[in-house]
Amino acid sequence: MRAALAGLLGLGSLVLAACGGDGGESPPAVRVAMTAPGDGAVVREGAVRLRGRVAPAGAAVRVEGETVPVRAGRFDARVDLEAGGNVIDVMATAPDRSPAMTAVRVTRRLTVRVPDVSGESPDRAVERLADVGLLARVSDVGGVIDEILPVGREVCETDPEAGATVDSGATVRVLVAKVC
Repeated sequence: MRAALAGLLGLGSLVLAACGGDGGESPPAVRVAMTAPGDGAVVREGAVRLRGRVAPAGAAVRVEGETVPVRAGRFDARVDLEAGGNVIDVMATAPDRSPAMTAVRVTRRLTVRVPDVSGESPDRAVERLADVGLLARVSDVGGVIDEILPVGREVCETDPEAGATVDSGATVRVLVAKVC
């Protein structure tokens, strides 16, 4: 049994050597910790201030591929955001250490004003809402008299109302009738 165990250990050493390993321990890794913003943060601004700590204190840090200054083991960088989801990559390296990498997810929400589409055709209203990043749900609110009138339907109002501020991608209810 001992001979088999010794043979197995010897085979493991050969495999490590063949793969470039020397059987020794790998160097300690750089440590990187993000302090702001929190992972999964939702913001409305066009940029965030990314802050964190790194050890050893002299490690080099790259945010989105750009080198950022490190002072006393702390780093701070301004990162521009696209609308929607953003993944910000952070990498830290130091001599005689394994590199460390992390990422922070930040969502940038945009707000828009609901345009005044009263009096427009339903198709034109849907188009104008889409132009500013809003979805439309058209609801016919006309009554029995609407069925016999020889005129086209038009937008009476929206919900939320014209001028309201909403998140981009929100749905606006478009109320239409032949007579408002």
